[in-house]
Amino acid sequence: MSDKLQIALAPGDGIGPEITRACMHIFQAAGVLDMVEFNEVEMGQSVFAKGETRGMTDEAVEAIEGTGILYKGPMGTPIGGGGKSINVTLRKTFGAFANLRHFQSLPGVETVYSQAGVPVDFYVVRENVEDTYGGIEHRLTPDSYAAKRLITTPGCDQINRFAFETAKNFGIDKVTCGHKANIMKMTDGTFLDRFRFLSQDYPDIETEDVIIDALCMNLVLRPDRYKMIVLTNLQGDIVSDLAAGLVGGLGFAPSANIGDQISIFEAVHGTAPDIAGQDLANPTSLLLSGLIMLRHIGLRKTAAEIENSLLYTLESGVHTGDVKGKGDPVGTTAFAQAVAENLGKTPSTVSGCTVPGGDMLCHTPPTRPSVNEMMVTHEQVKSEIVGCDIFLETVLTPLDLAARLQRICEGTPFRLTVISNRGTQVWPSGSPYTEIVNNCCVRFELLERSTIGQGPTVHLLAKVAEKFSVTEFIPIKMYDGQRGYSLAQGQ
Repeated sequence: MSDKLQIALAPGDGIGPEITRACMHIFQAAGVLDMVEFNEVEMGQSVFAKGETRGMTDEAVEAIEGTGILYKGPMGTPIGGGGKSINVTLRKTFGAFANLRHFQSLPGVETVYSQAGVPVDFYVVRENVEDTYGGIEHRLTPDSYAAKRLITTPGCDQINRFAFETAKNFGIDKVTCGHKANIMKMTDGTFLDRFRFLSQDYPDIETEDVIIDALCMNLVLRPDRYKMIVLTNLQGDIVSDLAAGLVGGLGFAPSANIGDQISIFEAVHGTAPDIAGQDLANPTSLLLSGLIMLRHIGLRKTAAEIENSLLYTLESGVHTGDVKGKGDPVGTTAFAQAVAENLGKTPSTVSGCTVPGGDMLCHTPPTRPSVNEMMVTHEQVKSEIVGCDIFLETVLTPLDLAARLQRICEGTPFRLTVISNRGTQVWPSGSPYTEIVNNCCVRFELLERSTIGQGPTVHLLAKVAEKFSVTEFIPIKMYDGQRGYSLAQGQ
């Protein structure tokens, strides 16, 4: 085994192998391959085609777990049926909970903002493993579908702590929390609460929060007002692509997925099969992601030298065909050769990177844990069951449904309190203008507050299930006297 640092390498699909070769050419010219050995692993479309729904081989998993670092090109995922997104699977499987992306105006890359003289330079920190990206979905009735959104306190703490620590390390003095807590008061509300709670440990960093829709508008109007934004998974995904559009597209958007043990550095654009094999692809995104990786493992001097060369090359008008800039475009190979030849040069129209005195490898491969780590934030919380929500498939009117359910719960410790349809109350009050579908939620609550286990709610569920088609069942609880469930719209 070589004494070099080992890194797993997945070239990817479509244009992936081409841009990976380009980055390896630049790394070799910069001396990276004198210290690092990249070991190619198999994952992506070729693995999906063999019927492996993970999209990666056992050998690839073993290599990633052994090195703790994966450098990967873009990968295709089956649309509709077949395996789930390999990008999401990798992040979730290996606990790479934080997605860090840097969006900055680059010289020679013309955008609306560069032409207007508005500088763009900010980071997006996106939670990577929770939210709707669990991909937990069910078809409840012929007309109704549901996706489960999972937000946890430990997950919120992980990503918000990462944002503040990264801001401190990068010298960033302001962090913004993007959220939708005005509507999703428990999930996004928890994310915002933990952001505010953890901010107390960083008094030197200014904080603010903004509702996600207003944030998107502000980013288009005044992107220069932001320095770092922390968001939940789905919202962070959308904002990241919006931000990429501000700096010229996904071809200029690096991405790092950081975990406590394993980290993944990748190009986040598509596989572009229409230009694959034609030497037309732009390797900048994968190269910039690689620079974050080099800094992550301690090669800060080399990373700074490569970044300065990239900036100088773009500033000089050398660019691939996807870039709106001066001069004729060049191919993937010629662009990589230009960056390699310009090593040692610095840009003049923008501030280059400060080059540290030397490199110092600091990455230690992870030790495989024997069990999964259990993360717990609230250990001393009193919870008590106060009822249950039962989702039913029915075409009965709310009045007829309520009458039948009230008869069913006679003689039980529960009473029917509300019926909602698509989240809006339709009984005991509501509007006949509210359009409904054949899937509704009926809520039963205790007649009198008492300490009960889950058994009585399950018994009630059985009685309801004798008469109706049940699509979902959820006990509802109080936590330290606070309601652990939402009210219906209009309730």
